[in-house]
Amino acid sequence: QVQLVESGGGLVQPGGSLRLSCTASGFIFSMYAMSWFRQAPGKERELVATITTFGGIVNGADSMKGRFTASRDNAKNTVYLQMNSLKPEDTAVYYCNVNLNFRSYWGQGTQVTVSS
Repeated sequence: QVQLVESGGGLVQPGGSLRLSCTASGFIFSMYAMSWFRQAPGKERELVATITTFGGIVNGADSMKGRFTASRDNAKNTVYLQMNSLKPEDTAVYYCNVNLNFRSYWGQGTQVTVSS
């Protein structure tokens, strides 16, 4: 079955960096666009970025542009999210997502906390 497993979250100081990973299984990874979402406490889940099968990027909110970069390694069935210049408002649970066969699949999420 489809599985998405995120990792790489943690506590980081403002201005710091983190790289999240999402390893996928159960489908032909290279054939599907992958997305990162995040959900902060009390807020709706929002798109961070979508990366197409060829590595094209569709960005989410302007607040993340220029600081967050999605990438993928099809040989490793893994999508990454490099996050730089982190701010306290980036604190959220970050989720990996794929849509296939008219269904949306989510990972369990990884917590990112930006605090001094």
